[in-house]
Amino acid sequence: MKLHRIVLDTNVLVSALMSKLGNPAKIYRMFLSETVLIVFSDEIMDEYIDVLHRPHLKLSSDDVNKVINAIKLFGECIEPVPSTFPMIDEDDRIFYDVANSAGAYLITGNKRHYPDEPFIFTPADFLDL
Repeated sequence: MKLHRIVLDTNVLVSALMSKLGNPAKIYRMFLSETVLIVFSDEIMDEYIDVLHRPHLKLSSDDVNKVINAIKLFGECIEPVPSTFPMIDEDDRIFYDVANSAGAYLITGNKRHYPDEPFIFTPADFLDL
């Protein structure tokens, strides 16, 4: 079986930590069971660290650190090829570029922020693959 490569938008990772029963958490558990491989860049990792540690999210520091360390240890860090077309939210470009460069699925709760591409999925749609 081919290992699916995925890029997780930060909102999916936040949701996975907030609700252990939701689709984002199921996808994260797939990563832990080596069914999928999370692909990221240094810029994505910086965003994960920044966002997941925001006090208003009230996420457990232990849980956040475990997730970050697991992704660093068992994920794949790449240097993406940058795209140049306009995007609704420029902060989302890095996720698009990493997924596009890595031949990975981009999983996001904000599909409307991205171009209409066949490799971009909501968590529910990805789980239906």
